[in-house]
Amino acid sequence: MKKDTTNYNYLFLFYDIADEFSEVGKYRVAKVFKICKKYLKHHQKSIFRGNITPSNQIKMIAQLKKVIDPKLDFITIIKVLHSGSFSEETIGNTEREQESIFI
Repeated sequence: MKKDTTNYNYLFLFYDIADEFSEVGKYRVAKVFKICKKYLKHHQKSIFRGNITPSNQIKMIAQLKKVIDPKLDFITIIKVLHSGSFSEETIGNTEREQESIFI
């Protein structure tokens, strides 16, 4: 299988950490949140998005892999070439502060 060498510069990241109400689960949720916040903009609950360099993507993913329990937790990362290559529609409270995706 050929490795994808495309430089994706915008990510959507979603996570679900198991047992978030246990002490161990709370710890993992907090660590995952902190790592994601370091690289991306917090959008909603367990959703992050934003511009990111390929090198920072590699660093972030490596850090996340060290924290999660791969048998219980999952993280989905949707990679986009740039912020102008998709469309977004918000329904509901549009007064909430959100990151502008069109730069």
